[in-house]
Amino acid sequence: MIQFSRFELDNGLKILVHRDESTPMAAVNVLYNVGSRDESPERTGFAHLFEHLMFGGSANVPDFDEPIQLAGGENNAFTNNDITNFYDVLPAENLETAFWLESDRMLSLNFDEQVLDVQRKVVVEEFKESCLNQPYGDAWHHLSDMAYKVHPYRWPTIGKVPKHVEDATMDDVKDFYFKYYRPNNAILVVAGSVDPDEVYALAQKWFGEIPKGEVPLRRLPSEPPQKRLEKRISESSNIPTDALYLAFHIPDRLHPDYYAADLLSDILCNGPSSRLYRRLLKQEHLFAAIDCYVTGSIDPGLLIIEGRPSEGISLEKAEAAIWRVLEELKAEGVSERELQKIKNKAESNLTFSELNVLNKAINLAFYELLGNAALINEENFHYQRVNADDIQRLARTVLTEDNCSQLYYRCKEGTVEEV
Repeated sequence: MIQFSRFELDNGLKILVHRDESTPMAAVNVLYNVGSRDESPERTGFAHLFEHLMFGGSANVPDFDEPIQLAGGENNAFTNNDITNFYDVLPAENLETAFWLESDRMLSLNFDEQVLDVQRKVVVEEFKESCLNQPYGDAWHHLSDMAYKVHPYRWPTIGKVPKHVEDATMDDVKDFYFKYYRPNNAILVVAGSVDPDEVYALAQKWFGEIPKGEVPLRRLPSEPPQKRLEKRISESSNIPTDALYLAFHIPDRLHPDYYAADLLSDILCNGPSSRLYRRLLKQEHLFAAIDCYVTGSIDPGLLIIEGRPSEGISLEKAEAAIWRVLEELKAEGVSERELQKIKNKAESNLTFSELNVLNKAINLAFYELLGNAALINEENFHYQRVNADDIQRLARTVLTEDNCSQLYYRCKEGTVEEV
Protein backbone atom coordinates (compact mmCIF):
# COMPACT_ATOMS: atom_id res chain seq x y z
CA MET A 1 0.00 0.00 0.00
CA ILE A 2 1.45 3.34 -1.08
CA GLN A 3 0.42 6.08 1.33
CA PHE A 4 0.45 9.68 0.18
CA SER A 5 -0.72 13.18 1.05
CA ARG A 6 -2.48 15.42 -1.44
CA PHE A 7 -2.45 19.22 -1.68
CA GLU A 8 -3.47 21.79 -4.25
CA LEU A 9 -2.20 25.36 -4.63
CA ASP A 10 -4.44 28.29 -5.46
CA ASN A 11 -3.06 28.29 -9.01
CA GLY A 12 -4.31 24.74 -9.57
CA LEU A 13 -1.03 22.84 -9.18
CA LYS A 14 -1.75 19.41 -7.70
CA ILE A 15 0.84 18.09 -5.25
CA LEU A 16 1.23 14.51 -3.99
CA VAL A 17 3.77 13.47 -1.36
CA HIS A 18 4.80 9.92 -0.52
CA ARG A 19 7.06 9.54 2.51
CA ASP A 20 9.59 6.70 2.23
CA GLU A 21 12.18 6.58 5.02
CA SER A 22 13.95 3.56 3.50
CA THR A 23 16.00 5.78 1.18
CA PRO A 24 18.02 8.97 1.65
CA MET A 25 16.93 10.07 -1.83
CA ALA A 26 13.95 11.99 -3.11
CA ALA A 27 12.27 11.84 -6.50
CA VAL A 28 10.59 14.97 -7.84
CA ASN A 29 8.26 14.28 -10.74
CA VAL A 30 6.39 16.91 -12.74
CA LEU A 31 3.77 15.57 -15.13
CA TYR A 32 2.25 17.93 -17.70
CA ASN A 33 -1.11 16.88 -19.09
CA VAL A 34 -0.05 17.22 -22.72
CA GLY A 35 1.13 14.66 -25.24
CA SER A 36 1.20 14.11 -28.97
CA ARG A 37 -2.58 13.59 -28.97
CA ASP A 38 -2.91 17.35 -28.27
CA GLU A 39 -1.05 18.36 -31.43
CA SER A 40 -2.44 19.61 -34.70
CA PRO A 41 -2.13 17.15 -37.62
CA GLU A 42 -0.13 19.85 -39.42
CA ARG A 43 2.21 20.42 -36.46
CA THR A 44 3.14 17.04 -35.02
CA GLY A 45 6.16 16.30 -32.87
CA PHE A 46 5.69 19.45 -30.76
CA ALA A 47 5.22 17.66 -27.44
CA HIS A 48 8.48 15.82 -28.03
CA LEU A 49 10.22 19.01 -29.16
CA PHE A 50 9.10 20.67 -25.95
CA GLU A 51 10.56 17.91 -23.86
CA HIS A 52 13.91 18.97 -25.30
CA LEU A 53 13.27 22.71 -25.09
CA MET A 54 12.55 22.44 -21.36
CA PHE A 55 16.23 21.62 -20.85
CA GLY A 56 17.36 24.66 -22.85
CA GLY A 57 17.44 27.03 -19.89
CA SER A 58 15.02 29.40 -18.19
CA ALA A 59 14.99 32.89 -16.74
CA ASN A 60 17.40 32.17 -13.88
CA VAL A 61 18.85 28.81 -14.97
CA PRO A 62 20.92 28.91 -18.16
CA ASP A 63 22.00 25.27 -17.74
CA PHE A 64 19.51 22.89 -16.18
CA ASP A 65 21.82 19.89 -15.80
CA GLU A 66 24.69 21.49 -13.88
CA PRO A 67 22.79 22.55 -10.72
CA ILE A 68 21.11 19.17 -10.33
CA GLN A 69 24.45 17.39 -10.76
CA LEU A 70 26.12 19.67 -8.21
CA ALA A 71 23.32 18.71 -5.82
CA GLY A 72 24.23 15.05 -6.29
CA GLY A 73 21.28 14.27 -8.52
CA GLU A 74 20.22 13.41 -12.03
CA ASN A 75 17.28 14.25 -14.22
CA ASN A 76 15.51 13.17 -17.37
CA ALA A 77 12.15 13.26 -19.15
CA PHE A 78 9.91 11.34 -21.51
CA THR A 79 6.98 12.07 -23.80
CA ASN A 80 4.25 9.82 -25.12
CA ASN A 81 0.82 10.10 -26.71
CA ASP A 82 -0.77 11.28 -23.47
CA ILE A 83 1.76 13.07 -21.24
CA THR A 84 5.08 14.85 -20.98
CA ASN A 85 6.94 13.92 -17.80
CA PHE A 86 10.04 15.41 -16.14
CA TYR A 87 11.82 13.97 -13.12
CA ASP A 88 14.75 14.65 -10.80
CA VAL A 89 16.33 12.23 -8.31
CA LEU A 90 18.65 13.72 -5.70
CA PRO A 91 19.53 13.50 -1.99
CA ALA A 92 16.48 14.50 0.03
CA GLU A 93 18.48 17.17 1.84
CA ASN A 94 18.90 18.97 -1.50
CA LEU A 95 15.22 18.78 -2.40
CA GLU A 96 14.84 22.54 -2.77
CA THR A 97 17.27 22.56 -5.69
CA ALA A 98 14.79 20.54 -7.76
CA PHE A 99 11.93 22.85 -6.74
CA TRP A 100 13.93 25.88 -7.86
CA LEU A 101 14.77 24.32 -11.20
CA GLU A 102 11.32 22.94 -12.01
CA SER A 103 9.49 26.10 -10.96
CA ASP A 104 11.79 28.35 -12.97
CA ARG A 105 11.16 26.53 -16.23
CA MET A 106 7.44 26.35 -15.49
CA LEU A 107 7.36 30.11 -14.89
CA SER A 108 9.68 31.41 -17.59
CA LEU A 109 11.26 29.22 -20.23
CA ASN A 110 14.19 30.62 -22.18
CA PHE A 111 12.66 31.64 -25.51
CA ASP A 112 15.89 31.93 -27.43
CA GLU A 113 16.17 31.47 -31.20
CA GLN A 114 19.53 29.75 -30.87
CA VAL A 115 18.17 27.25 -28.33
CA LEU A 116 15.18 26.55 -30.57
CA ASP A 117 17.43 26.06 -33.58
CA VAL A 118 19.68 23.64 -31.68
CA GLN A 119 16.78 21.58 -30.30
CA ARG A 120 15.01 21.49 -33.67
CA LYS A 121 18.14 19.93 -35.15
CA VAL A 122 18.47 17.49 -32.25
CA VAL A 123 14.86 16.31 -32.60
CA VAL A 124 15.08 16.05 -36.39
CA GLU A 125 18.30 14.07 -36.11
CA GLU A 126 16.62 11.76 -33.58
CA PHE A 127 13.75 11.28 -36.04
CA LYS A 128 16.16 10.33 -38.80
CA GLU A 129 18.21 8.05 -36.59
CA SER A 130 15.36 6.22 -34.86
CA CYS A 131 12.74 6.18 -37.63
CA LEU A 132 14.35 6.59 -41.03
CA ASN A 133 17.71 4.89 -40.56
CA GLN A 134 16.81 2.26 -37.95
CA PRO A 135 15.54 -1.11 -39.20
CA TYR A 136 11.77 -1.26 -38.60
CA GLY A 137 12.05 2.27 -37.15
CA ASP A 138 8.99 3.50 -39.01
CA ALA A 139 6.76 0.65 -37.77
CA TRP A 140 4.70 2.95 -35.58
CA HIS A 141 4.20 5.40 -38.43
CA HIS A 142 2.60 2.60 -40.42
CA LEU A 143 0.67 0.95 -37.57
CA SER A 144 -0.81 4.11 -36.09
CA ASP A 145 -1.75 5.39 -39.53
CA MET A 146 -3.57 2.16 -40.33
CA ALA A 147 -5.21 1.63 -36.94
CA TYR A 148 -6.43 5.18 -36.35
CA LYS A 149 -8.36 7.28 -38.86
CA VAL A 150 -9.69 10.20 -36.77
CA HIS A 151 -8.08 10.03 -33.31
CA PRO A 152 -4.68 11.80 -32.93
CA TYR A 153 -3.05 8.52 -31.97
CA ARG A 154 -2.79 8.22 -35.75
CA TRP A 155 0.71 9.71 -35.62
CA PRO A 156 3.58 8.62 -33.32
CA THR A 157 4.96 10.82 -30.56
CA ILE A 158 8.02 11.75 -32.57
CA GLY A 159 5.76 13.23 -35.26
CA LYS A 160 4.58 12.42 -38.75
CA VAL A 161 7.49 13.96 -40.65
CA PRO A 162 10.63 15.92 -39.67
CA LYS A 163 9.38 18.99 -41.53
CA HIS A 164 6.75 19.74 -38.87
CA VAL A 165 9.50 20.32 -36.29
CA GLU A 166 11.86 21.93 -38.81
CA ASP A 167 9.20 24.57 -39.54
CA ALA A 168 8.43 25.29 -35.87
CA THR A 169 8.61 29.05 -35.22
CA MET A 170 9.16 30.90 -31.96
CA ASP A 171 5.51 31.98 -32.02
CA ASP A 172 4.48 28.32 -32.34
CA VAL A 173 6.68 27.42 -29.38
CA LYS A 174 5.37 30.23 -27.18
CA ASP A 175 1.78 29.37 -27.99
CA PHE A 176 2.32 25.70 -27.07
CA TYR A 177 4.12 26.62 -23.85
CA PHE A 178 1.58 29.09 -22.52
CA LYS A 179 -1.27 26.80 -23.54
CA TYR A 180 -0.10 23.64 -21.78
CA TYR A 181 2.84 24.29 -19.45
CA ARG A 182 0.77 25.92 -16.71
CA PRO A 183 0.52 24.90 -13.04
CA ASN A 184 -3.17 24.04 -13.40
CA ASN A 185 -2.20 21.55 -16.13
CA ALA A 186 0.52 19.86 -14.06
CA ILE A 187 0.90 17.34 -11.24
CA LEU A 188 3.90 17.54 -8.89
CA VAL A 189 4.82 14.39 -6.97
CA VAL A 190 7.59 14.10 -4.40
CA ALA A 191 8.53 10.67 -3.06
CA GLY A 192 11.31 9.72 -0.68
CA SER A 193 12.71 10.76 2.67
CA VAL A 194 10.61 13.91 2.90
CA ASP A 195 8.07 15.50 5.21
CA PRO A 196 4.71 16.30 3.55
CA ASP A 197 4.30 19.62 5.35
CA GLU A 198 7.78 20.74 4.36
CA VAL A 199 7.11 19.72 0.77
CA TYR A 200 3.91 21.74 0.75
CA ALA A 201 5.78 24.76 2.14
CA LEU A 202 8.44 24.44 -0.56
CA ALA A 203 5.77 24.07 -3.24
CA GLN A 204 4.03 27.20 -2.01
CA LYS A 205 7.33 29.08 -1.96
CA TRP A 206 8.52 28.10 -5.42
CA PHE A 207 5.34 27.41 -7.39
CA GLY A 208 2.68 29.39 -5.56
CA GLU A 209 3.18 32.66 -7.47
CA ILE A 210 3.17 31.12 -10.94
CA PRO A 211 -0.05 32.25 -12.62
CA LYS A 212 -2.53 29.66 -13.84
CA GLY A 213 -3.38 29.52 -17.53
CA GLU A 214 -6.37 29.05 -19.78
CA VAL A 215 -5.82 25.38 -20.51
CA PRO A 216 -7.89 24.35 -23.54
CA LEU A 217 -10.62 21.79 -23.04
CA ARG A 218 -9.60 18.57 -24.74
CA ARG A 219 -12.16 17.50 -27.34
CA LEU A 220 -10.71 14.50 -29.13
CA PRO A 221 -12.71 12.54 -31.69
CA SER A 222 -13.57 8.98 -30.73
CA GLU A 223 -12.07 6.40 -33.05
CA PRO A 224 -14.88 4.41 -34.71
CA PRO A 225 -14.67 0.61 -34.57
CA GLN A 226 -12.39 -0.88 -37.19
CA LYS A 227 -14.47 -3.00 -39.55
CA ARG A 228 -11.98 -4.48 -41.97
CA LEU A 229 -8.45 -5.84 -42.10
CA GLU A 230 -5.88 -3.13 -42.88
CA LYS A 231 -2.76 -4.37 -44.69
CA ARG A 232 0.50 -2.72 -45.63
CA ILE A 233 3.81 -3.99 -47.01
CA SER A 234 7.14 -2.21 -46.62
CA GLU A 235 9.85 -3.50 -48.92
CA SER A 236 13.37 -2.39 -48.00
CA SER A 237 17.00 -3.45 -48.09
CA ASN A 238 17.59 -1.60 -44.80
CA ILE A 239 16.35 -4.48 -42.64
CA PRO A 240 18.22 -7.64 -41.58
CA THR A 241 15.24 -9.97 -41.92
CA ASP A 242 11.53 -10.05 -42.69
CA ALA A 243 9.17 -9.00 -39.91
CA LEU A 244 5.46 -8.79 -39.27
CA TYR A 245 3.23 -6.78 -36.94
CA LEU A 246 -0.41 -7.38 -36.05
CA ALA A 247 -2.21 -4.55 -34.20
CA PHE A 248 -5.61 -5.07 -32.54
CA HIS A 249 -7.75 -2.35 -30.92
CA ILE A 250 -8.32 -2.74 -27.16
CA PRO A 251 -10.23 -0.69 -24.54
CA ASP A 252 -8.93 2.47 -22.89
CA ARG A 253 -6.82 2.52 -19.72
CA LEU A 254 -9.76 2.96 -17.35
CA HIS A 255 -12.02 0.37 -18.96
CA PRO A 256 -12.50 -2.78 -16.82
CA ASP A 257 -11.46 -4.92 -19.81
CA TYR A 258 -8.06 -3.23 -20.01
CA TYR A 259 -6.74 -5.60 -17.34
CA ALA A 260 -7.98 -8.64 -19.24
CA ALA A 261 -6.31 -7.30 -22.39
CA ASP A 262 -3.01 -6.84 -20.56
CA LEU A 263 -3.16 -10.37 -19.14
CA LEU A 264 -4.15 -11.70 -22.57
CA SER A 265 -0.98 -10.21 -24.07
CA ASP A 266 1.08 -11.93 -21.36
CA ILE A 267 -0.65 -15.26 -21.96
CA LEU A 268 0.27 -14.96 -25.62
CA CYS A 269 3.88 -13.93 -25.12
CA ASN A 270 5.45 -13.29 -21.73
CA GLY A 271 8.13 -15.79 -20.89
CA PRO A 272 9.15 -19.21 -22.25
CA SER A 273 5.86 -20.89 -21.29
CA SER A 274 3.64 -18.33 -23.04
CA ARG A 275 1.69 -19.63 -26.00
CA LEU A 276 3.24 -17.87 -28.99
CA TYR A 277 6.78 -18.19 -27.64
CA ARG A 278 6.52 -21.85 -26.63
CA ARG A 279 4.60 -23.03 -29.67
CA LEU A 280 5.99 -21.00 -32.55
CA LEU A 281 9.53 -20.27 -31.45
CA LYS A 282 10.54 -23.21 -29.24
CA GLN A 283 8.51 -26.08 -30.66
CA GLU A 284 7.88 -25.31 -34.32
CA HIS A 285 10.90 -23.01 -34.88
CA LEU A 286 8.86 -20.73 -37.13
CA PHE A 287 10.10 -17.55 -35.46
CA ALA A 288 13.50 -16.24 -34.44
CA ALA A 289 11.83 -13.63 -32.22
CA ILE A 290 8.23 -12.96 -31.19
CA ASP A 291 6.56 -10.63 -28.70
CA CYS A 292 3.14 -9.35 -27.63
CA TYR A 293 2.28 -6.25 -25.57
CA VAL A 294 -0.33 -3.53 -25.05
CA THR A 295 0.20 0.21 -25.46
CA GLY A 296 -1.52 1.13 -22.18
CA SER A 297 -2.65 4.51 -23.53
CA ILE A 298 -5.31 6.60 -21.80
CA ASP A 299 -7.65 6.47 -24.78
CA PRO A 300 -8.40 3.13 -26.50
CA GLY A 301 -5.09 1.57 -27.46
CA LEU A 302 -3.60 -1.44 -29.21
CA LEU A 303 -2.48 -4.98 -28.53
CA ILE A 304 0.57 -5.65 -30.72
CA ILE A 305 2.00 -8.97 -31.85
CA GLU A 306 5.34 -8.62 -33.59
CA GLY A 307 7.71 -11.26 -34.84
CA ARG A 308 10.60 -12.09 -37.12
CA PRO A 309 10.24 -15.41 -38.92
CA SER A 310 13.05 -17.92 -38.93
CA GLU A 311 15.19 -18.22 -42.03
CA GLY A 312 13.28 -19.80 -44.88
CA ILE A 313 9.85 -19.17 -43.31
CA SER A 314 7.61 -16.87 -45.33
CA LEU A 315 5.69 -14.03 -43.72
CA GLU A 316 2.46 -15.64 -44.86
CA LYS A 317 3.29 -18.95 -43.18
CA ALA A 318 4.43 -17.18 -40.02
CA GLU A 319 1.26 -15.12 -39.83
CA ALA A 320 -0.94 -18.16 -40.43
CA ALA A 321 0.77 -19.87 -37.50
CA ILE A 322 -0.01 -16.90 -35.23
CA TRP A 323 -3.66 -16.98 -36.24
CA ARG A 324 -3.77 -20.70 -35.54
CA VAL A 325 -2.67 -20.08 -31.95
CA LEU A 326 -5.13 -17.21 -31.59
CA GLU A 327 -8.02 -19.29 -32.86
CA GLU A 328 -7.17 -22.11 -30.45
CA LEU A 329 -7.16 -19.65 -27.57
CA LYS A 330 -10.53 -18.23 -28.64
CA ALA A 331 -12.04 -21.71 -28.99
CA GLU A 332 -10.57 -23.41 -25.92
CA GLY A 333 -9.96 -20.54 -23.50
CA VAL A 334 -7.31 -20.69 -20.77
CA SER A 335 -6.95 -22.93 -17.76
CA GLU A 336 -7.11 -21.56 -14.23
CA ARG A 337 -3.51 -22.64 -13.71
CA GLU A 338 -2.28 -20.76 -16.78
CA LEU A 339 -4.23 -17.65 -15.83
CA GLN A 340 -3.08 -17.70 -12.20
CA LYS A 341 0.54 -18.00 -13.31
CA ILE A 342 0.18 -14.82 -15.37
CA LYS A 343 -1.64 -13.06 -12.54
CA ASN A 344 1.24 -13.93 -10.21
CA LYS A 345 3.67 -12.35 -12.65
CA ALA A 346 1.54 -9.21 -12.81
CA GLU A 347 1.45 -8.99 -9.02
CA SER A 348 5.20 -9.51 -8.84
CA ASN A 349 5.83 -6.75 -11.37
CA LEU A 350 3.60 -4.35 -9.45
CA THR A 351 5.37 -5.19 -6.19
CA PHE A 352 8.84 -4.66 -7.65
CA SER A 353 7.80 -1.38 -9.23
CA GLU A 354 6.91 -0.10 -5.76
CA LEU A 355 10.46 -0.67 -4.50
CA ASN A 356 11.82 2.19 -6.57
CA VAL A 357 11.13 5.71 -5.29
CA LEU A 358 11.17 7.20 -8.80
CA ASN A 359 8.71 4.60 -10.11
CA LYS A 360 6.35 5.44 -7.26
CA ALA A 361 6.55 9.16 -8.04
CA ILE A 362 5.89 8.62 -11.76
CA ASN A 363 3.05 6.17 -11.14
CA LEU A 364 1.35 8.36 -8.54
CA ALA A 365 1.38 11.26 -11.01
CA PHE A 366 -0.09 9.11 -13.78
CA TYR A 367 -2.88 7.69 -11.62
CA GLU A 368 -3.73 11.17 -10.37
CA LEU A 369 -4.05 12.19 -14.01
CA LEU A 370 -6.40 9.25 -14.53
CA GLY A 371 -8.62 10.68 -11.83
CA ASN A 372 -7.35 9.49 -8.46
CA ALA A 373 -3.85 8.55 -7.33
CA ALA A 374 -5.38 5.98 -4.96
CA LEU A 375 -5.98 3.82 -8.04
CA ILE A 376 -2.32 2.81 -7.73
CA ASN A 377 -3.29 0.63 -4.76
CA GLU A 378 -6.16 -1.04 -6.64
CA GLU A 379 -4.24 -2.34 -9.66
CA ASN A 380 -3.55 -5.81 -8.29
CA PHE A 381 -7.20 -6.20 -7.29
CA HIS A 382 -8.30 -5.48 -10.87
CA TYR A 383 -5.82 -8.00 -12.29
CA GLN A 384 -6.72 -10.69 -9.77
CA ARG A 385 -10.45 -10.48 -10.42
CA VAL A 386 -10.06 -11.23 -14.15
CA ASN A 387 -11.34 -14.74 -14.79
CA ALA A 388 -10.90 -17.26 -17.61
CA ASP A 389 -14.25 -16.31 -19.14
CA ASP A 390 -13.12 -12.67 -19.35
CA ILE A 391 -9.97 -13.70 -21.23
CA GLN A 392 -11.86 -15.88 -23.70
CA ARG A 393 -14.59 -13.29 -24.25
CA LEU A 394 -12.04 -10.54 -24.88
CA ALA A 395 -9.96 -12.77 -27.16
CA ARG A 396 -13.02 -13.53 -29.28
CA THR A 397 -13.89 -9.82 -29.46
CA VAL A 398 -10.44 -8.36 -30.03
CA LEU A 399 -8.40 -10.98 -31.88
CA THR A 400 -10.31 -10.85 -35.16
CA GLU A 401 -9.25 -10.01 -38.70
CA ASP A 402 -11.68 -7.10 -38.95
CA ASN A 403 -10.07 -5.56 -35.85
CA CYS A 404 -6.52 -6.07 -37.13
CA SER A 405 -3.95 -3.87 -38.86
CA GLN A 406 -1.24 -5.96 -40.51
CA LEU A 407 2.26 -4.74 -41.41
CA TYR A 408 4.81 -6.78 -43.37
CA TYR A 409 8.48 -5.87 -43.76
CA ARG A 410 10.17 -7.62 -46.69
CA CYS A 411 13.91 -7.60 -47.33
CA LYS A 412 13.79 -6.13 -50.81
CA GLU A 413 14.35 -2.87 -52.62
CA GLY A 414 11.12 -0.95 -52.99
CA THR A 415 8.62 1.34 -51.42
CA VAL A 416 5.64 1.04 -49.13
CA GLU A 417 2.54 -0.22 -50.87
CA GLU A 418 -1.03 -0.62 -49.74
CA VAL A 419 -2.70 -4.02 -50.20
